[in-house]
Amino acid sequence: MGDDELIRLAGRHGVATRYTDWRGREAAVSPDTLVAVLTALGVDASSPSAVLAELERAREPERTLPPVVIVRHGDDPPAFPGSSVELATGETVPATAELPLGWHRLRAGPESAPLLVAPRRLRTPERLWGFTVQLYSVRSRASWGIGDLRDLAGLAAWSARELGAGFTLINPLHAAEPVPPVGPSPYSPMSRRFAAPIYLRVEDLPEYAALPPGDRERLAALAEPLRIPGGAIDRDAVWTAKLQALRPLHRLPRGTEAQRDYDAFRAREGEALTAFATWCALTEEHGPDWRRWPAELHDAGSRAVADEAARLAGRVDFHAWLQWRLDGQLTAAQRAARDAGMPVGIVHDLAVGVAHGSADAWIYRDLFAPGMSVGAPPDEFNQRGQDWGQPPWHPHRLAGAAYVPFREMLATAFRHGGGLRLDHAMQVSRLWWVPEGGSPADGTYVRYDRDALLGCLAWEAERVGAVVVGEDLGTVEPEFRDGLAARGILGTSLLWFERGAGGRPKPPAQWRGLSLATVGTHDMPPITGFVHGDHIALRDRLDLLTRPRADEEADHRRQLNDWLVLLHEEDLLPASPAEVMKALAEGSTAYDEQIVAALHAFLDRTPARLTGISLADAVGERRTQNQPGTVDEYPNWRVPLADSDGMPVLLDELPAIVDRHAVLRQRSRPS
Repeated sequence: MGDDELIRLAGRHGVATRYTDWRGREAAVSPDTLVAVLTALGVDASSPSAVLAELERAREPERTLPPVVIVRHGDDPPAFPGSSVELATGETVPATAELPLGWHRLRAGPESAPLLVAPRRLRTPERLWGFTVQLYSVRSRASWGIGDLRDLAGLAAWSARELGAGFTLINPLHAAEPVPPVGPSPYSPMSRRFAAPIYLRVEDLPEYAALPPGDRERLAALAEPLRIPGGAIDRDAVWTAKLQALRPLHRLPRGTEAQRDYDAFRAREGEALTAFATWCALTEEHGPDWRRWPAELHDAGSRAVADEAARLAGRVDFHAWLQWRLDGQLTAAQRAARDAGMPVGIVHDLAVGVAHGSADAWIYRDLFAPGMSVGAPPDEFNQRGQDWGQPPWHPHRLAGAAYVPFREMLATAFRHGGGLRLDHAMQVSRLWWVPEGGSPADGTYVRYDRDALLGCLAWEAERVGAVVVGEDLGTVEPEFRDGLAARGILGTSLLWFERGAGGRPKPPAQWRGLSLATVGTHDMPPITGFVHGDHIALRDRLDLLTRPRADEEADHRRQLNDWLVLLHEEDLLPASPAEVMKALAEGSTAYDEQIVAALHAFLDRTPARLTGISLADAVGERRTQNQPGTVDEYPNWRVPLADSDGMPVLLDELPAIVDRHAVLRQRSRPS
């Protein structure tokens, strides 16, 4: 097969044949990878003659209009002969008319296509700060061993009233497995459209309030063993107990008004909710990976699935009911945040994708690319690259579906909060596809229609006045950040990675204004763990380093010293850098809190619109939540909030410890 023809074919389908790695060097993609990715896209690249035939076919467009037309408000739609626009109101106007925001339909002769008039630019917030939180780790005395939606409401309201916080950024609350075992990672969900009922506060359900006292006591007894602090978070135990409580609550009769509300919810969520609830019911019998189900159940729209849904109607209704009650508690959490004075409120997190055997991959099976996983090429912090075990959207088929699954997912997230963070924001522009069975280093980038995806995102955010933050870290296309900023979408500025010429830390004035500024991220240890080099020792123990530990530690000391020097020059760190580095080398924690306070004071001097403070940093936690490149070798996503001594910190205790922690003390309002 001629490499030139294969490269041309890959280019026509948005498949990168070369890319720039994290060191700034250009790397070529192997022909084997190109063939595998093209095959997943439905393009025959199996032989030279097949490649030539596909190139010839690509010269003959099947239709005049693209699957979806996206324009920004005030711009003219693309000119097509004899075109007109049917507005959402049903009125038909010339395509040259000034069009209102929203979804319409463009008609050109016998063809038509959905037309989105997207906002030119989202409104960006005034400068605000807020906590960034792994919600499951933030437990209270009343929660069932895991942080829940009542805890979220309480944390948001307290931080707004007492500390002046403007938002609370949380981990994804996406749906996990409906029965144990429950996967721990919030970033590898079963559905991004629906939420995880493990976050329900049982006692806040109307059905619980209607129980006789004896029945309430029996349900309360299920929670007692889970309320003993200490140890890793046990999602299986939590969900087992909650299921025992929720199933009898679902069976209670509903009043007329409640039934009317439930029916309205099911009508609003439509076929997607029914399909998701059906997947949950089937999972109870066949396991959480639909690929291992009987073959006749692989097609979500099949007669066999419909028959099973009818047989399991009660189970299907249970899982739909859970989503209804989640909708209510999610809404209540955002209302509590706003009522306490938060201008933004809850900022939800959108994972990159879903697990291969998940509900979304079953429901939208034809819209995912087979034989591929999403990941990331090697970079500075993950030197072997990453394979996240998630199937990527097929870019052309998703466009052919008018992006409806993507749009519905966004609408759900914005309905429950004042903002959305896109984990790995490049998901709206390009994704690193890894052929299954291959190394992450053997992947390549596949392009998506960025204007279309950003248009969908901007429109859904505009409808509710929400803030959007893109995690644009790592290897990013040069123009990508400018594209986000042009639409009023904030980027992410991570302190440890903010370096300028010669690798030196950037002074505050050189930071971006349109960004969420934080010190670290959930894939790194909290500040105290980082400055002590815990991440290097952990990766060395887990055999994740690609160069000698001594070299890693030398680089770490050099870069940390550079930051300490800058903090000292900014009059934020009273102690001299040499004094601090000496203490750290001796294992002393004497300067830990001083460093944490100085770094957050530094963030306040940047022009960043949003500043995020990890709650773990604020209370002195040292352990990381997640170590990329591991599954069970480290207790990823199972570390409960604790202080510097490893003692559990409960939500109820936060008001009492404000004066003990410099970051909280800096934010507290005068009484």
